[in-house]
Amino acid sequence: MTQHFLSVEGLKKVYPGTLTPIFENIHFGIDKGEFVCIIGHSGCGKTTILNILAGLEESSDGVVIMDGREVAGPSLDRGVVFQNHALMPWMSVLANVAFAVKSKWPDWSKAKIAEHSTHYLEMVGLGQAIHKKPAELSGGMKQRVGIARAFAIEPKMLLLDEPFGALDALTRGTIQDELLKIVQATRQTVFMITHDVDEAILLADKVILMSNGPLAKIVEIVEITMPRDRTRAEMHHDPQFYRIRNHLVDFLVNRSKDYAGSDAAVLHDAKHPPVVRPGLLKETEPEMTTFRQLRQFKQAVNH
Repeated sequence: MTQHFLSVEGLKKVYPGTLTPIFENIHFGIDKGEFVCIIGHSGCGKTTILNILAGLEESSDGVVIMDGREVAGPSLDRGVVFQNHALMPWMSVLANVAFAVKSKWPDWSKAKIAEHSTHYLEMVGLGQAIHKKPAELSGGMKQRVGIARAFAIEPKMLLLDEPFGALDALTRGTIQDELLKIVQATRQTVFMITHDVDEAILLADKVILMSNGPLAKIVEIVEITMPRDRTRAEMHHDPQFYRIRNHLVDFLVNRSKDYAGSDAAVLHDAKHPPVVRPGLLKETEPEMTTFRQLRQFKQAVNH
């Protein structure tokens, strides 16, 4: 059995005062250097899963193992970027990043902390804004500070909770490109929540698809088989792009509902969710078989 850098085994979450789990039997693995996105409708527990990976929230059952150790709380081994940048408004851009760097390396000198922090701010294109306060920055610039801060602590894993969701399309595209360059240069391991199908195809090596909650589950894992050096400007010319995109959109529009609830459990192997490669297959080929079987099963039950 292959040992993943991050292993999620049997996660379940039930909130106090409720009986039905938001999700249960969540199993997946992420290898070192992989960029994994997770997609699903609101209420399926994506952010809760990310918070559990970050150590910010406890699961009701199951375990998360990262680099051979159980995740049991927050750690600077995991950098987190939220949709709301979470900057300290009274500090400069440089001070916001330096605060995190000092937390990671408390014995470093002020000069070394400033040099290290400035390096990562320059990587996200903010070298000229290091002395500005957050109030002087645009939304996109604030997100860049959050990304620089997360990278500056050199975490073993980066966790992104829809970091570009509140940005306009042009700004989002620019930051996506910058993130992609940094991730490729550093071989950073990334887990990211997104609702943007095109964003997932651009950034991810794999996309985890979750059914609707409650009782949400991982339905399948989609491998993005397009070349890793793809760009936003060029990926639309690859015929795989449309096969992958159609597969993801069909899931969000149709199949996520069909897999919700207990009926789907008959066909669902939680520990081994199917890995599909729609970019290499036509829609009529094997990766659609399970979906057809599920529809036939539900039709038989209804009759």
